[in-house]
Parts: sequence; C-alpha cells; structure tokens
Amino acid sequence: MTAWLNIVGIGEDGMDGLTPVTRATVEQADVVIGGERHHGLTPNLKAERIAWPSPFDALIDTIRTHRGKRVVVLATGDPLWYSVGPKIAKSFEADEVVFHPQLSAFQWLAVRMGWSLADLETLTVHGRPVQQMIQFIRPNARLLLLTTGAQTPSEVAEILTARGYGASRITVFGALGGDRETRFDGVASEWNHVVPDFNSMAVECVAGDGAQVLPLMGLPDDVFASDGTMTKQEVRAITLAKLMPMRGAVLWDIGCGSGSVAIEWMRGARDAAAFGVEPRADRIALATQNALALGAPRLTVIQGHAPESLAGLPKPDAVFVGGGLTEQTFQIAWDALSSHGRFVANAVTLETEAVLRDLHSKFGGQLIRLSVERAEPVGRLTGWRPAMTVTQWSLVKS
Repeated sequence: MTAWLNIVGIGEDGMDGLTPVTRATVEQADVVIGGERHHGLTPNLKAERIAWPSPFDALIDTIRTHRGKRVVVLATGDPLWYSVGPKIAKSFEADEVVFHPQLSAFQWLAVRMGWSLADLETLTVHGRPVQQMIQFIRPNARLLLLTTGAQTPSEVAEILTARGYGASRITVFGALGGDRETRFDGVASEWNHVVPDFNSMAVECVAGDGAQVLPLMGLPDDVFASDGTMTKQEVRAITLAKLMPMRGAVLWDIGCGSGSVAIEWMRGARDAAAFGVEPRADRIALATQNALALGAPRLTVIQGHAPESLAGLPKPDAVFVGGGLTEQTFQIAWDALSSHGRFVANAVTLETEAVLRDLHSKFGGQLIRLSVERAEPVGRLTGWRPAMTVTQWSLVKS
C-alpha cells in the first residue's frame, strides 16, 4: 500500500523550518488537518483545511473519511512525543503512514537551558492533572514540562512551594523557536509572571529546609491520610516488589482502602494505571485525597464489593487483595489476568489466612509471613512493639 497519510511536525518557524521533502508534502496535500495555530503557521495552501474535531477522539474517523486522498495532519514538534502520533500509528497500517518530525518542545527547552536531555525528566500536563508532576519533585531534579495553558506555571509553582521547594527555579518560554519567542524567569515562591497561553517550562528543583523528600515507592505511612486501616510501609514495599509495576500496566486493587498500594503502583512506573474497588465512601474520599497529594491523580476508585464490581474493569496486569479474599474473587481475578500477570493477597485474620493456605495448596505460588517490629518508648526506655503479622500469598500467571 502506498502511504497516503503524512503526520507533519511543525514549529514556530512554520513552513520555513520544514525540510524540502516535508514542505513539498504539505504543499501538495489535498487535505490538511490541524489546530488553529497549525493552520496559521501554514498559509497559502490549496488544500482543504479541517480543524481538529471535537471531541478529539473523533480524529481517527475524520482521517478515515479522506482515505485515498493526500492527507496531512499537522502537529507541534515531534508527533510521536506526547502528541497525536501514537494514536494514529495504532489506528492505521504502518505502510499507510509517514511521520515527519520537527524539533520537540523538550529539545528546544533543553537547548535554551543548556541541559542534557539524558539527565532530566520530560513530562506533560497538557490536558492532564498538573498533580502528575508531584512524584518527580526531588532535590536537584530538572524537569521539562508541556503545559495546558497560561495558568500551568502558577499551578506548578504552588505545588513546589507547598512541598518546601519554593526556591526552585522556573523558566517559561512562549513561542519557542520562533520570531516571537519570549522567556520568563523566577522562583516558585515568588512566581507572578503573566505568560502566553502557548508555553513550555523548565524547572530546577531546589529543596529548602523541611522539604518533602519522598521515594517513588515505600512511602512513609504518615504521608497518607488514613483511618488506620492500610498496608503499612514495610509490608507495602514487599507487596509492590511482588506486583512489579511496569510502564502502562494496569492494577486491580481490591479493598483499596486509603489507596496506598494503588498510589505507589502508579508512582512506580510511568503511565501505570490503577483501579481500586472499595465499599466505604469515607475510604474512597481518603484514597482520592491521597492520590492528588502524592502525584497519582488518575487513580480510579469504584465503590462496591468484589467480585461484583470487577465486571467491566480493564484487563489487569496485576491484582492485589488487601483483605477478605474469597476463592470466587481469586478465580475471577486470575482468569482476567494477562499472561505473566501477578497476583498478591495479604491477610491478617485467621479466616483469610485459611483461604490463602487453601488456595496455595491448589495453585502453588509463594506463601510467606511478614513480621515487623518498631522501636518505641516504653516508659523512659525503648522496646520493640510488633505490628500484626501479615500472611502473603503471591503467584505469577504463566
């Protein structure tokens, strides 16, 4: 099949910044699809112009209606880096599509800041909750962010300041790489610039006294809002090691509670998703609060009981049950798990432990007991105070 669909990255320098081949592709197109800004960067074309459809998910159907014509879809910078490219690539045969990348905003930002792309984090909060960047805040971290609009830098500055990183240096660029390029510099705690709607930003994290310094996983218990019923730090770290967070993977957290395991799963790998099932509305509120505060705002919690509430959830790569496991719930979760999926269940009661022992005898896997003791004051002295012993059963689907 001859390629008929061209996905063209374009920068602030418009047609002048395109290679001769890419420029000719755009000029010879029958149909050009793009946002208002993209069309403004490509004047004097003879092609039929089409605006981004609304909702945006209708883009693929819009493109398909023009199959057989020479179609160009305009995107900003590199179409395959936080842009429309991956969605289009999954929807058409490879020999139908040609990609024409330009310098991405990340590359422009790195050049302007003199930073090595290999040594920093590239993030997007464009059309997504800005809290997603929280998990990347740490001393001396360098972050490049694609933003949603003029309000994003102020939102990022507030988040940094609230976590003790008010001295962090922020630089915002408008119209990067074009004749109208602008630059705004400041620190988070004093940020008051009015920036253009179309902007990108660089952040150099500077930790102040009392700054919140957190690991991606194995978070201290006291950073979670909780009613006391939660998977504690040491057990949680072992649980996450068995669940093995991976990029883009999906977790079912059955009996989500305050969300500690699901949140750490999402923090543990980029684009990881988690779906919690929790019967109590007060605990769902805690999980939602924790997800926003700890950088996992896309956590989804369904109010209900297992196994009934598992119907319709996306296929999981890992399943965690924090208590109250039944054989029926296990069987439904096990059947739903993808190949190489991980199942982990924890128990602190004799009744649930008996279920784990029975399932272990039928299905194998690893059955262990976890005991944690913490040093605490005993009068004027110090002694060991044991936490409840946890029985854990885990296995991997072949």
